[in-house]
Amino acid sequence: MRRRGEQLRASAQSLRHSVESKARDHTEVFGKFFAEQADELVAAATTLAASYRQGGRLLAMGNGGSSCDAAHVAVEFLHPVTAGRPALGAINLAADVAMLTAVGNDVGQDHVFVRPLIAHGRHGDCLIGFSTSGNSANLIRAFAKAREMGIATIGLAGGDGGEMARAGLDHLLVVPTGSIHRVQECHLAAYHILWDLTHTLLANDRAAPLEAGA
Repeated sequence: MRRRGEQLRASAQSLRHSVESKARDHTEVFGKFFAEQADELVAAATTLAASYRQGGRLLAMGNGGSSCDAAHVAVEFLHPVTAGRPALGAINLAADVAMLTAVGNDVGQDHVFVRPLIAHGRHGDCLIGFSTSGNSANLIRAFAKAREMGIATIGLAGGDGGEMARAGLDHLLVVPTGSIHRVQECHLAAYHILWDLTHTLLANDRAAPLEAGA
């Protein structure tokens, strides 16, 4: 029993060290990411606010866990949790399971975001895509289509940015780590900040005094 108790204590201590190590890694990656990408995040929010001023909407996409980020960012804009902030148009391109499986089966997985983008996207909209590697072929294809349609593009990736870094996006936010967990954690914080900055920019418009003679 004594030996068993010692083993349990050693195991608990090892797990605690794992928690502390992951927390330190999280803090280090967060600090580096936002120090390097703060200006790009502000620029992306400025682009998105400009889209909303012109009647545009946010379109979001991602695969797997990143599809949950697409859903999350869309609902943040559609249903603001902060009192006094208006609902803003947003569409999660990964939401329709029937559409995704139909296109994936009939045309190919690389087209699952292109088809709804063609259907819902309009000139002046803004497309945001999440990929922990930056190499999701269906996102790259949709970003290319967005450029043809006059839709602004924002990418969030990890590592070295992968194919997103070579896709000519308007804005790219890259989390400098190979850890998928740290990448996803930074993406979550980044689009919460993107949401807040966009609303702040639009609120500044509403608060600005009218020009003389307006």
